[in-house]
Amino acid sequence: MRTLIKGGTVLSATGASPADVLVEDETVAAVTAPGFLTDADHILDATGKYVLPGGIDAHTHMEMPFGGTQSADTFATGTEAAAWGGTTTIIDFAVQAKGSTLTATLDRWHHKAGGECAIDYGFHMIVSDVNDTTLKEMETCAEAGVTSFKMFMAYPGVFYSTDGEILRAMQKARETGSMIMMHAENGIAIDELVAQALAAGRSEPVNHGLTRPSSLEGEATARAIRLAQVTGAPLYIVHLSAAEALSAVAEARDGGQNVFAETCPQYLYLSIEDLARPGFEGAKYVASPPLREKRHQADLWRGLRTNDLSVVSTDHCPFCFKEQKELGRDDFSKIPNGMPGVEHRMDLLHQGVVAGEISLARWVETCSTTPARMFGLYPRKGVIAPGSDADIVIYDPNAKQVLSAETHHMNVDYSAYEGFEITGKVDTVLSRGTVIVSPSGFSGRGGHGKFLPREHCQYLT
Repeated sequence: MRTLIKGGTVLSATGASPADVLVEDETVAAVTAPGFLTDADHILDATGKYVLPGGIDAHTHMEMPFGGTQSADTFATGTEAAAWGGTTTIIDFAVQAKGSTLTATLDRWHHKAGGECAIDYGFHMIVSDVNDTTLKEMETCAEAGVTSFKMFMAYPGVFYSTDGEILRAMQKARETGSMIMMHAENGIAIDELVAQALAAGRSEPVNHGLTRPSSLEGEATARAIRLAQVTGAPLYIVHLSAAEALSAVAEARDGGQNVFAETCPQYLYLSIEDLARPGFEGAKYVASPPLREKRHQADLWRGLRTNDLSVVSTDHCPFCFKEQKELGRDDFSKIPNGMPGVEHRMDLLHQGVVAGEISLARWVETCSTTPARMFGLYPRKGVIAPGSDADIVIYDPNAKQVLSAETHHMNVDYSAYEGFEITGKVDTVLSRGTVIVSPSGFSGRGGHGKFLPREHCQYLT
C-alpha cells in the first residue's frame, strides 16, 4: 500500500520546507521535492497545511487507581482521544502498589492495555516500594523495554520514597543506564500544611494550591538534583510548574548535569485563579503540582525556548466532576488529583507558535522529536524520514475551533479549557501508515496500537 501526502509543508525539529511524503505500508519511504512522485494507491492533499511527525505524549495515566477511584479514560478511550488531537504515541505509567513487585505490575498493565490501544504505547514504571527485590527488578524491566522509573517525593503513605530510597534507586538506574523520573514536591511539609488548613476549616479546592507552595516544589527539585549528582544518575523532572523548580533545573543543566524536565499545557495556560473559581468549580482544576500564579507562565515559556524545559506532556489523569471530583466536596485533600488534556496538547502548544512564544520547529521538537529521543524511540518515532514509522499528522494552521466538553473525545464530563478559542486543528492522522483520523471522523480501532519496548535516553553525556 503506497500513500502519497502531497502539497504540504513538512515540519521537523530543524525547520520547515515544502515536500511530499511517500508512505509504503507502515513506514516512510521517501521525503521528496514537491511533485517529484506521482505513483500511489492513495493520495492525501495537504495543500496549505503542515505535515508533521505524530505527537508523543510521554506522561499519561489511563485507568490509574487513585484515592479509591481510577482515572476515567481507559486505554481504548484515552488513545482514541489522543489520536483526535494528533498524538500517535503515549507512554503511560505502570503503578507499583506497596508490597507488590515490578514484574507483576508490568504484567497487569500489559493486560490492561493489550488489544485496547488505537495508537502505539510504552510504559514507565512507578516505583513506590524500594527494596532489594525491586532494585533487582529494575534490571528486568529495562531488559523488557521499560527504561524509566518514576518516584515520588510527595504522597507519604502512598507513593512517597525517602531520600535514602531515592538514592538507592538512582544508583541502580546509573548502573543500568535507565532514567529516574521525579515528582518533586516536599510531601512531608505539604501534608502538615494540609492538616493545618483543614483544622482551621479551610476545605475549599483553592486550598489544594495554597498548601502546596511553589517554594516546596523548588526545594524538592533542588534536592532531587543533588541526589542525582551524588549518584551520577540521569534525572527527569515531571510536570514542572514553578519558576523556583525551573531555576534549579537550569542551574544543573548549565553545570553539565544530565537533568531534564517537562512541563504541561495546564501550567502554561491556567492558574490558581481557576482553582479559586466559585463554589466547587475549582475542583476541576485540582492536580499536583497545583496550578500556580500567572507570573510563573512567562518563566515556563522562556524555559521552553531555552531548552531548560525539554518536553511538553499532559499528565493526563482525568476524573469526572460528578461522582469523582465530588469525593472531596467537603475536604479538598480528598479530591482526586488530575486533569484531562491528552486530546489538546498539540493544539494548545500551537497557540504558542501563533503567539510568538515558540517556533514551529520548537513545537515539533517539544511535542514529538525530543520525547522520542528522551525515551528511546527515535528515529522510529518523532521524525518524518525514510525508515521511520509513518506516524504523521496533517495539520491545518488556519482552522478555528472552540474547546469544549461537548465536542471532545476524552471520557470525562468537563473540559479544563472550556470555551478556549484556538487557531489550528488536526485534519488527518496516520498511525504506522494507516489513516485513523480524517475530516470524515475516526476510523481507527482498538488493538491497532503496539507496545513499544524502548531503548535508553539518547541525550546522556
